Amino acid sequence: MILVDEPLWPGRGCLWSHLVSDVSFDELHAFAEMLGSPRRAFDRDHYDIPEYRFHSAIWLGATLMPSRVLAARLRAAGLRRPKHLAAKRGLPARP
Repeated sequence: MILVDEPLWPGRGCLWSHLVSDVSFDELHAFAEMLGSPRRAFDRDHYDIPEYRFHSAIWLGATLMPSRVLAARLRAAGLRRPKHLAAKRGLPARP
């Protein structure tokens, strides 16, 4: 399932949301492509999407969740890649 939180995170002159999948990264990448998000917006385990794409994500079927619930679902699915663990495992920050 594709999940998104409210655009509450400030940066680069706008607010941002996190877009994740609790199924697979393949599902996430496919959804992000439909949404028009560039691959460079992928950061370890999520896409950062600007507020102007938020309503399109909902329209395409993303489920709105609070940030904490979104992160918990990502962890439960085994898809969470925290920054401190990515560095230890030698994972790229932005694959």
